[in-house]
Amino acid sequence: MKRIWIVVIAIWSLCFVKTGFAQEGKETLKVLFVGNSYTYWHKLDQIVTLFSDQAETKLETERVTIGGAKLREHWWGERGLKTKEKIRNGKYDIVVLQEYSLGAIHDADSLRKYGKLFCDYIRENGAKPYLYVTWAREKVPQYQEAINRVYAEVAKENRAIVVPVGKTWERARQLRPTFGIYHTDGSHPSAMGTYLTACVFIATILHELPETLPPVVKVLENDGKTTEKIEVDPLDVVFCQKVVREVVLGW
Repeated sequence: MKRIWIVVIAIWSLCFVKTGFAQEGKETLKVLFVGNSYTYWHKLDQIVTLFSDQAETKLETERVTIGGAKLREHWWGERGLKTKEKIRNGKYDIVVLQEYSLGAIHDADSLRKYGKLFCDYIRENGAKPYLYVTWAREKVPQYQEAINRVYAEVAKENRAIVVPVGKTWERARQLRPTFGIYHTDGSHPSAMGTYLTACVFIATILHELPETLPPVVKVLENDGKTTEKIEVDPLDVVFCQKVVREVVLGW
């Protein structure tokens, strides 16, 4: 009888250990978002983390952002930003760079200069650089081509990975011109816009987009106590998945 109990306990222990390994064995990547309000509106970084719960790899995200920030300001530590310190000490796998909304149009040379400086610095600190290609403002969709081109040049010159958010927004509007991805100011993302953007990041970083994504997500506000509830129509979730798979994954 004693031997039987020993065998039972051994089998139970193995099952427990195996289960524990399965839960803890999920690959994790640390991601830092460097940018401004296009990143922190509706807490893009948190939504990316939540979406990754449905994927094979978990994305642990953080951000360094301030309204209207340019990459130049991030580089020189202006306005209280400590971006380089964060990159140096954070042990990140990926660092996402986002220039201010009109940077690729009105200040492309600055984007090229500080994009290179940051890409080199990111690599020196053991991470991979990704470029967050933003969207044209609602009233000037013709700017998208130039935005895409400048970011593509910076990516090619610095061996960075492009996150084609603007291109995905453009495709979404082609398919559904009234799709509400803009805030009423015609510049910032609506909750739906941030939701679509998060899908683009998941697909770009993980090379997959989960079949199941939640239509309702809750994210923490800056005070760390209150929450913002983001709720989208389940049919809009399906539409986001369709567009992202077409643009990012080439389906």
